[in-house]
Amino acid sequence: MTTTMSPQKSTIVRTHTDLRMRGIRLAFGAAERFAPALGGRRAALLWCTPPHGRGRRRDDRPALPSRHDTLSTGHGRRLAVQSWGPERAAPVYLVHGWGGWRGQLGRHVEPLVATGHRVVAFDSPSHGDSGPGVLGPHRSTAPEMVDALTDVVAHYGAPAGILAHSLGCATSLVALSDGLPAAPLAFVAPAADPLARIGEFTAALGAGERVEAALRRRLEALGGRPLADFAVTEWAAPQRPPLLVVHDRDDRETSYEQGRQLAERWPGGELTTTTGLGHLRILRDAAVIDRVTGFLTSR
Repeated sequence: MTTTMSPQKSTIVRTHTDLRMRGIRLAFGAAERFAPALGGRRAALLWCTPPHGRGRRRDDRPALPSRHDTLSTGHGRRLAVQSWGPERAAPVYLVHGWGGWRGQLGRHVEPLVATGHRVVAFDSPSHGDSGPGVLGPHRSTAPEMVDALTDVVAHYGAPAGILAHSLGCATSLVALSDGLPAAPLAFVAPAADPLARIGEFTAALGAGERVEAALRRRLEALGGRPLADFAVTEWAAPQRPPLLVVHDRDDRETSYEQGRQLAERWPGGELTTTTGLGHLRILRDAAVIDRVTGFLTSR
């Protein structure tokens, strides 16, 4: 059955959205002048709320036998983990992005299992089927995503490879800089500098430099680490594992330039460019899956 919205109802919804946004901008404009610290805390709650569009909840997991676990971590989180393939085989980890979940990367499972690997996928706090993060249900932070990968690897074993999407690419690199065992990396549509748009974000809220500075301080306090850690285009480490970047020129969520620069600045980094797949469809493209599988399993 197809449902259509009447022009009158569409106008009402649009007007309601416009009025709500106008109210938000007025509130943050006042905070900029009179209470920037409060504005920074409120902006942090919005910044830390992952999107929940239908495409991000797409379920592409295969009809293969799998094991479902709930991992209780040392950080007090409950993580939903699913694995396929022989339990004693070297694991390849699937790392979703901001607002995503393990099912999004499901098309990659069967080809990797066919090469003899175990595939381990998980949901970060307040994503998918995992429990809430430090800010409660429906909110999370990038450092929590770093901790989630670290905790899962500590439980399931050193990686034979890591396949990550979007923000999961940056958080995977931060985990490596924290001491996660090195492994070949396949990054799809990487957000290599996810905090570059903070100024854009606060401007859209109607705030300015004072609220932006307070927001940055609040995010660092919540995460317990500098925001600069996540600008991974400039990431440096004594050893850099093999890296493949796959990015679409038409990606409207993470700039193609971020992926290109990351690959070019990485010694021996490889870049595969696609067109017309955007930020999400690229995860289920057959040619991309073949490229990623070949890269991870040939090393």
